[in-house]
Amino acid sequence: MKTYKIAAIPGDGIGKEVVAAGLRVLEACSSRDGNFKLDVADFPWGSDYYKAHGVLMPEGGIDELKAFDAIYFGAVGAPDVPDHLTLWGLRLAICQPFDQYANVRPTRILPGIESPLRGVTARDLDWVIVRENSEGEYAGQGGRSHRGLPEEVATEVSIFTRAGVSRIMRFAFQLAQSRPRKLLTVVTKSNAQRHGMVLWDEIAREVANDFPDVIWDKMLVDAMTVRMTLNPGSLDTIVATNLHADILSDLAAALAGSIGIAPTANLNPEGRFPSMFEPIHGSAFDITGKGIANPVGTFWSAVMMLEHLGEASAAARLMRAIERVTADPALHTPDLRGNATTEMVTQAVCAAILGANE
Repeated sequence: MKTYKIAAIPGDGIGKEVVAAGLRVLEACSSRDGNFKLDVADFPWGSDYYKAHGVLMPEGGIDELKAFDAIYFGAVGAPDVPDHLTLWGLRLAICQPFDQYANVRPTRILPGIESPLRGVTARDLDWVIVRENSEGEYAGQGGRSHRGLPEEVATEVSIFTRAGVSRIMRFAFQLAQSRPRKLLTVVTKSNAQRHGMVLWDEIAREVANDFPDVIWDKMLVDAMTVRMTLNPGSLDTIVATNLHADILSDLAAALAGSIGIAPTANLNPEGRFPSMFEPIHGSAFDITGKGIANPVGTFWSAVMMLEHLGEASAAARLMRAIERVTADPALHTPDLRGNATTEMVTQAVCAAILGANE
């Protein structure tokens, strides 16, 4: 029997609730499949750890994580800790040294869930957004000088390298090639950002030559928001920069019904380092402790983790269980305009997994 070492980092707020639920679902997957087991280690890093120790992750923490096959992450952020400290102190402190450069965010309308777009169904909205996850606008380059003076300056430098752009474009074209429609939209803003984003466009054209079977087009990011809303059926696979895809994927989740259902995989495709899987949503302190957080995004992230680990059968079984549960309006949490609790949804998904004959 195969054993996978999983590092669980629940983090803050509802992250603790949904990761706990996700681990129960993963245990059900392991029990039902019978061919693998999970060796889970819990890491209490996050804002509470920061308040106690002055750091979100201890020195040497990244080295501890190297021993794991995958990382299962919840959320990070607290009302009384500045957001830039929590993001750079934990999530990006893992993504960047582990070179998790491909952030993959599938979005589709699950059974039983209605899009806020009138008449739009799963046939119209079934996308995968590929986000460049290592450089661009979140590269961390820049600084501040003359602090507190009238002439204070703050710079945030976007970094676009040929190596970084080439590898995410190739990843996106390969993903588009693997999907039935073989359709890719490259999001840009090269009309205004005339250096880095022009390079982005040029490399997209170069890489496209190696994928003659992929139909691709280019879209300015502002126009892309209109296209996603008014013509969702014209889209399939989407690739965008770190910032642009971050924003567009939240819009995509909302158009699919709720940010609570949206998953993420932070991949190091070459497997040199562990990859990390997390829901898109944040720590949501407004509902923390109420037992009503939607765990579906965390469960769907577990599907992606199982796929990454090579457990395709278990991943497919879990996805079928999720769809069976979302199809029942009685199991919709408040973000889906229902009254179900996290516990109700978790129990239902576990039951669907354990009772599955497929």
